Amino acid sequence: MHTMHTTAQVLQSKYSEQTFWRKLRRVAKIAGRAVVENALCLYYAAQRPETPAWAKATVYAALGYLILPTDAIPDLMPALGYADDLSALTLAIATITTYVDSSVRARARERINEWFAE
Repeated sequence: MHTMHTTAQVLQSKYSEQTFWRKLRRVAKIAGRAVVENALCLYYAAQRPETPAWAKATVYAALGYLILPTDAIPDLMPALGYADDLSALTLAIATITTYVDSSVRARARERINEWFAE
């Protein structure tokens, strides 16, 4: 259990808002809509004042994993590179699902529609 706690702290420490936006913009098309949508839902959920600290810590750990340049499956591998990131983001959403409401999802969809507009 101590290792999980330490890993979460390391991942949280990798998160910064600036790094998050830079990475997400850079890899959006490569990572795909599902990864981007989940990341945005988490980000916007963490911005809500009613989201408790434990949920924000979960979000920042998951987003830290996305930002981390080295992870379980290298992001440079076509098709598979973001599968582990998607799994981490999906698990985080499931964990804090109460705080990912319709307004959070709408904000994420709005941003996605801007980025993925053809």
